[in-house]
Amino acid sequence: MVLTFAIALPSLLPVLNASALSQALIDSDVTNSASFSTDTIYQIVTDRFFDGDPSNNPTGEIFDKSNNRKYHGGDWAGITQKINDGYLTNLGITAIWISSPVENITTIDPSNNSAAYHGYWAKDFYRTNSFFGSVDDFKTMVDTAHAADIKVVIDFAPNHTSTAEYGSMVFPEDGRLYKDGALVGGFKNDSAGIFNYEEWTDFSTWENGIYHSMYGLADLNQMNGTVDNYLKESINLWLDYGVDGIRVDAVKHMPMGWQSNWLSSIYSHKPVFVFGEWFNGGTGSDAEMDCFANESGMSLLDFRFANAVRSALGSKTMSMQDFYDVVVATETGYKEINDQVTFIDNHDMSRFMTLANNNSSSVDMAYVVQMTSSGIPTIYYGSEQYAVGASDPDNRGDMPSFNTNSKAYKIISRLAPMRKTNPAAAYGKTVERWVNSDVLIYERTFGNSVVYTAVNRSSTTGYDITGALTALPNGVYSDVLQGLCGGGNLTVSKGAVGSYYLGAGQSAVWQYTATSEDAPEIGNIDPLMGIAGNVVTITGCGFGSTAGTVNFGTKAATIVSWTDSCIRVKVPTMTAGYYNIEVVTKAGASVSNYAKFKVLTAEQVAVRFICKNADTAFGQNVYIIGNCLELGNWDTEKAVGPFFNATGSIATYPNWFFDVSVPAGQNIEFKFIKKDAAGNVVWEGGMNHTYTTPTGTTGEVSNYFYN
Repeated sequence: MVLTFAIALPSLLPVLNASALSQALIDSDVTNSASFSTDTIYQIVTDRFFDGDPSNNPTGEIFDKSNNRKYHGGDWAGITQKINDGYLTNLGITAIWISSPVENITTIDPSNNSAAYHGYWAKDFYRTNSFFGSVDDFKTMVDTAHAADIKVVIDFAPNHTSTAEYGSMVFPEDGRLYKDGALVGGFKNDSAGIFNYEEWTDFSTWENGIYHSMYGLADLNQMNGTVDNYLKESINLWLDYGVDGIRVDAVKHMPMGWQSNWLSSIYSHKPVFVFGEWFNGGTGSDAEMDCFANESGMSLLDFRFANAVRSALGSKTMSMQDFYDVVVATETGYKEINDQVTFIDNHDMSRFMTLANNNSSSVDMAYVVQMTSSGIPTIYYGSEQYAVGASDPDNRGDMPSFNTNSKAYKIISRLAPMRKTNPAAAYGKTVERWVNSDVLIYERTFGNSVVYTAVNRSSTTGYDITGALTALPNGVYSDVLQGLCGGGNLTVSKGAVGSYYLGAGQSAVWQYTATSEDAPEIGNIDPLMGIAGNVVTITGCGFGSTAGTVNFGTKAATIVSWTDSCIRVKVPTMTAGYYNIEVVTKAGASVSNYAKFKVLTAEQVAVRFICKNADTAFGQNVYIIGNCLELGNWDTEKAVGPFFNATGSIATYPNWFFDVSVPAGQNIEFKFIKKDAAGNVVWEGGMNHTYTTPTGTTGEVSNYFYN
């Protein structure tokens, strides 16, 4: 095609000085650690990125640059250097996600002959991995990143320590957990109950995956009070080093109730962005995953999007219509679609270049789609250099080059800044404008701003695009990609796009950024749950430069700061529940159409509820219901469960159990109920069970089901 795109250049948001930022933020500012929707994240396997300080490299058998299962020398000093030399900032990166920074084992795992270069075999969450650097090196990296307007996300793996069991093998570290050098416990002599001891998970059920170990890794028992406090204190330590976000490993394999209690503790300490890894191999809805994304308090890596874009543009086993259908389904299924983290490849799957049979054009198109879709885009280090690798560990090879002239690098560098300046890129709702099996043209709008994207995946066939509609104002728009992928100008008149030819393999992006809004629009509320006094960040546009009012239901919140695109408030003291947050501008315009905010009853603790002797008919499950928000406030539609009944060390049928986040130090009343898929409920008889929840530790309460 001869697509030319002229753009009405976006109006830049005001730049505030450092002192002003302590009082008021714009949504795209680096100090906005709660919301990442305007950001582009760059995922770094620290050991494989750049060796900035060879003096901290390990010695002996765990170090071998020719072996992808051993350390290669990458460190925080190397990341610091690559921030300073402009590679990341010129790419448009505004957040980095680095490997878990905590101290790992220093021996070879005999079950796979691998070293802990990846950071997932923790030994001491209070100390640094010395092969990545010292605490001072870490702080220097964080300070350097912040000075370059880059946020820092750390990987964190609270599910397990290191491998402790595999047949008759002997593991020198025995999965031991330390606290700043002091032994907390080991796997084989665990009188304190630090670990779980079920057989390896077969991944057959959610319950099996939570309470059974993965591949012999020493599975931490988060419901142990010592472990609970350890993980709360240790993550706060890293937050105090300046960390802006947390990627939580293996959230599918820990109790959601414990994780919600942990998140509430984090949000009370510092309002940061938290997203988790819930592995999903398909593109369809997963009820448990969706529930976690919507109710736990953290966002997720969007595997549905990743699998769809890999199928549509990588293997081409899915049509572009199918891909769009997945996009629509996820926007409907997630309360906060703009907070889900998108990717086209990562450290646990083949590189996109390998999936696409070394077709770099497929990689280019995938980045065009990812950078203009809903969610927070994450670039896996080296894929912008067309790195290859079929599986772990070859998909974690050394950074191939730092070439700023690769086409993928240029695509990302031209689209990432748009997410900072055009709110439609960060918060817009997606609408299809033209589609067939090879072509997808879609538009995202937010307020009066628009991003319009066209992609043709066919390598042989071009298409005449006629009859496409748009929300773009009248005018001629130029390609944000500057013709890099064949794009040209787009002419718009009265909501219709002028006919154009989208050639084989071509893609283009046009955009319009409104200089003013007719009414306020909420793009994100982060986090979406909290206790009274927590700071909540509301981002969007059209709020005005003078503070108005923010209401939780009918109760006004204390304003911490206010700008046209970012408001920070404190959760009011009020009855626990789900509330609409209403923003009312100084001029009197209002908006309250975002997902409801969850005001928790009080500081949270994790409690294990055990129900004994509850026989059920086929299709029935056991749930808990009680007199607080966290237990559904006696509403059977909001009962917590279904309970588990197949973990031998805890409870097996007809006994049941579930781990729940509940308010600390409260006298609560509850009952167990039986409920089937149709919603038919059988109430427990007798008086309500009563329990005083603990403070500062986890709890457990066991009761019989009263027939």
